[in-house]
Amino acid sequence: MSEFPTPDMALTHILVVDDLERSTAWYRDVLGAELYREYGGSSAVFTFNGTWLLLVTGGDPTPDKPDISFAVPADRGVVDHSFTIRVEDCRQAYGTLRDRGAEFLTPPYDWSGEIRCFFRDPDGHLFEISQV
Repeated sequence: MSEFPTPDMALTHILVVDDLERSTAWYRDVLGAELYREYGGSSAVFTFNGTWLLLVTGGDPTPDKPDISFAVPADRGVVDHSFTIRVEDCRQAYGTLRDRGAEFLTPPYDWSGEIRCFFRDPDGHLFEISQV
């Protein structure tokens, strides 16, 4: 029986975006992720502190996923996937990201033990910065 997972495996988060050029600029210039590679105008791969992010444009079912279509989030008020970035100083990270163009839902909120705030990418994918 083979081992799973193995130490050489990596997990990639796939995010469906509406406008790849706009999202590529946002992930690079606002979030600060490093663009690793682009594929034919339909996908872009980023690294962010050891995590892989794959941005793809929507798509219809394929032979290996016959009942699955890829689409941007339909309702920005409903979250089915989000990211938390743990930071040393939430207010400082908030200021840096806001200066780069991130649009936050609220300023950092102190929950007495955790300070956090949330922002979205251009397609509505939710990000949190959190200081514990």
